[in-house]
Amino acid sequence: MTINTRKRLESDLDELKRMIFLMGRMAGSALENAVTALKDRNIEAARRVLESDDLIDELEEKIDNCCMEFAARYQPLGEDLRAVTSLMHIAVDLERIGDYGGNIAKVAIEIAHREPAKPLVDIPRMVDQVVKMLKTALTALDTRSPELALSVFPMDDRVDDLEKDIARELFEILMENPERIEQSFQLMNVSRTLERAGDHATNVAERVAYMYTGKTTRASLHRRKREE
Repeated sequence: MTINTRKRLESDLDELKRMIFLMGRMAGSALENAVTALKDRNIEAARRVLESDDLIDELEEKIDNCCMEFAARYQPLGEDLRAVTSLMHIAVDLERIGDYGGNIAKVAIEIAHREPAKPLVDIPRMVDQVVKMLKTALTALDTRSPELALSVFPMDDRVDDLEKDIARELFEILMENPERIEQSFQLMNVSRTLERAGDHATNVAERVAYMYTGKTTRASLHRRKREE
C-alpha cells in the first residue's frame, strides 16, 4: 500500500468515525428527549423525537454504504478490517437505540393527557445511565482506549437494577389502583426499552474493545456476578 493510498484510507476511516459520532449523539438525544417529553407530558417534543428517527435511519444507511465502498476500495486487512466491520455493527446498535427513543416518544404521546400513575424518577435516572454508557463507549472509540470501553460493562448493572425497581414499584401501584393497569404496563415497557438500549450501548463497547485489541470481549465477564 502506497503512502498516498494509506493517507486516503485513514482519511476515509476518520470520516466513517465522524458519522458514527454524529449518529451516537443523535441516538442518545432521541432517548433523552423522549424521556423528557414523557416526564413533562409534552406531545410536541415527543413528535420531534419521532421526526428525528428518519434522520438516524438515513445516516445508518449512509454509513453502511460507505463501509461497503471502503471494503471494496481498499480490501482492508488486520486492524483496518476490524475497524470497518466494527463500525458497521456499531451503526446498527445506534440505529436500534434511536428506534427505542421513538418507541418511548409514542408512549409519551399516548399518556400525555392522563393523570400520571407515579412521579417519574427512576426512568430519567435510567436514561441518564444509558446515555453515560453510550458516551463512554464512543469516547473509547475516539481515544482508541479499549480499557475505557471495558468500564462501560459494569454500568449496565445499574440500569438493570433500576429496571427491576421500577417494575416492583409499578406492580405495587397496580395492586392498590387496578384502574392504572394500562399506564403502569406502558411505563414498564419504557423501562424495559431503556434496559435494552443499555444492552446496545454495551454492544458498542464490546465492538470498540474488539476493534483495538483484536480479541472478543464478553461484557458478562466484567459485570457483577449473577446470584445463583
